[in-house]
Amino acid sequence: MEEAEKKLERMRELHQKLKEAACAYYQENSEIMSNFEYDALYDELAELEKETGIVLADSPTVKVGYEIVSELPKEAHAVPMLSLDKTKDREALPGWLQGREGVLSWKLDGLTNVLTYRDGTLVKAVTRGNGEIGEIITNNARVYKNIPITIPYKGEIVVRGEAVITYSEFERINNEIAEAEAKYKNPRNLCSGTVRQLNNEITAQRNVLFFAYTLVSAESVLAFSTRKEQLDFLTEQGFTCVEYFIATPETVVELIGKMEKKLPENDFPSDGLVLTFNEIAFAESLGRTAKFPRDSIAFKWADETAEAKLLEIEWSASRTGLINPIAVFTPVELEGTTVSRASLHNVSIMEGLSLGIGDTVEVYKANMIIPQIAENFTRSGTAKPPECCPVCGGKTTLREENEVKALYCMNADCPAKKVKAIAHFVARDAMNIEGLSEATIEKFLNEKLITKAADLFRLSARKEQIVGMEGFGERSYQKLMDSIEAARTVSPARFLYSLGVPNIGLSTAKLICRAFDEDIERVMNAAAEELVAIEGIGEVIAEAFVAYFAEEKNRKEAEELLSLLELERPAAEKSSPIAGKTFVITGKVFQFSGRLELKNYIEERGGRVTGSVTAKTDYLINNDAASQSSKNKTAKELNVEVITEAEFLEMLGGKEE
Repeated sequence: MEEAEKKLERMRELHQKLKEAACAYYQENSEIMSNFEYDALYDELAELEKETGIVLADSPTVKVGYEIVSELPKEAHAVPMLSLDKTKDREALPGWLQGREGVLSWKLDGLTNVLTYRDGTLVKAVTRGNGEIGEIITNNARVYKNIPITIPYKGEIVVRGEAVITYSEFERINNEIAEAEAKYKNPRNLCSGTVRQLNNEITAQRNVLFFAYTLVSAESVLAFSTRKEQLDFLTEQGFTCVEYFIATPETVVELIGKMEKKLPENDFPSDGLVLTFNEIAFAESLGRTAKFPRDSIAFKWADETAEAKLLEIEWSASRTGLINPIAVFTPVELEGTTVSRASLHNVSIMEGLSLGIGDTVEVYKANMIIPQIAENFTRSGTAKPPECCPVCGGKTTLREENEVKALYCMNADCPAKKVKAIAHFVARDAMNIEGLSEATIEKFLNEKLITKAADLFRLSARKEQIVGMEGFGERSYQKLMDSIEAARTVSPARFLYSLGVPNIGLSTAKLICRAFDEDIERVMNAAAEELVAIEGIGEVIAEAFVAYFAEEKNRKEAEELLSLLELERPAAEKSSPIAGKTFVITGKVFQFSGRLELKNYIEERGGRVTGSVTAKTDYLINNDAASQSSKNKTAKELNVEVITEAEFLEMLGGKEE
């Protein structure tokens, strides 16, 4: 009895850990444990369930996926999207095939999409979601780089595949992000956020690729007997299909070996292979379990691991003061390359591994690409977060948020903060000064060309020194000067955002500036109660905002910058019929390229756009006034007027170009 209770207690513990990890991964696009650790805990739970015959409610071994929390519309899948049973034993696969042919393809690590075509046109795209209900992302799918918007076949077909972002595109996007903590952890997280954007202009800029791998359904005139025929058909229709090979019990192990050798050359992320029966009738006759279809199985790479000695933990500082731990260990060979460093992401992960200098650790590459520490055999637990910042020597402090511990430097004058702060100041959404990478900013600081952001606007006096610097010449200098001069004229919101006020993104900066009639002096002197009165601004943001400008150093820096800049006046005049009005936009728009353009159009004329309908909303713009959407229902309950796009433009006397 005691042993059974221990097992049940361990199951509850595993259940909670896996649930928290899945929530962080799928809902918040963050990681609190490695894939290696997650798989190990999952396998342990599955084995305990098998031993005890008990499956706890909402167990991750039964429930597929996680809750959806975006504002995207949702839809139930006609055919539930189950996850696949998995194995790391390639020698088990010949027997699994039961003497039949299989189709062996890459298991892509992105976001599953289901596409519906009618009359040769893409009419709907839905994410996997939780396996039963997905999010509708049709506008985003239309801007994928390789997706066919129209196809030759005019009947209705439903296609399943994976949206992915390549490693090279992942690196390009991350290289454009100045702040270390803002960079994406891996291509899968970047893809997830990109595919589920509310603004498909952002999706279009990120070069998403779609690889088809299943014809879910088609009108009866399409009679295919094999998966290969289906994939050939999809290729003929213009789809990029996942690379696949026909496997037999005699060839499947050899094929896995060949694909394994190709893995380091692939630009797309893959976390294994998928083997499915080629003969459709036989595959369909197998049915499914509560969680898995029986016609397919996932083969996951047995991670190549190596033991290493932990030499030190480096601490990397950022603009906000966040200091992230990086494990440095004796060099080891993994997947054909030498590895000696791995990010630990945060203090919680470091503590969870009980790391200490000199410990023997097990290292592997997640998806054969990203170095991770899988296990610590010594678990001395002697490594502690530094009490002083490794860059400036200032005092550090630990903060815990959502049960994740992180370390921060408290010195406002930390050089690392200066580099990151100026990088934020010159970023595209802020002052948009091109030609100033973090390396260049650090060089300028070291050479005493600048000590703060305002000095950038005085660099013309240091021409001779800059032109003589390595990597700079007359042409580079002039391009930088032109960019700096162009940045002298800036909107109040972009200026406010550039200062790096805590919790103030560009959209929040726009909200605040608009509330104070774009008067930056009023903005800087705003009281907390005035800020809280702005819809979308809470007490925490308001108090941090007031505290920022109450600090003499921050205010002086802002005032010095203002003396060197010219703030743009807002395009909207107070006489605009929509000035001060609050709008919510839902559904398709036809006279604008998208809802973002309509949002900007409203804001330029003094109106406000929010994401949800409340008692403070003046108008809901929806071209389908009879829609039964939640926003329409809320608008009717609150007596908020629902208007079409055309009626909105009539209020303004027509669309101004």
